[in-house]
Amino acid sequence: MDWIMTTALLVAGIATLTILINLPFGYLRKGVRKFSFKWFLYIHIPIPFIFLARVSAHLDFRYIPIFVAAAIAGQVLGARI
Repeated sequence: MDWIMTTALLVAGIATLTILINLPFGYLRKGVRKFSFKWFLYIHIPIPFIFLARVSAHLDFRYIPIFVAAAIAGQVLGARI
């Protein structure tokens, strides 16, 4: 039962980190032309950091959809700031 709580806390923490990492990139992405090189970079630069957080926490690939949803939420919230 402890590993379930630990995993849930890790997933919640990394999802929160994912949102926070993507906030400034969503803000920057809002100011550039859609599908431009900068737009592409602002979406993809945070991905290696999220990957490293997931791998260093020893989380399985099954949690990737949660982190993708968190990244999209961070981008959208950052664009609204």
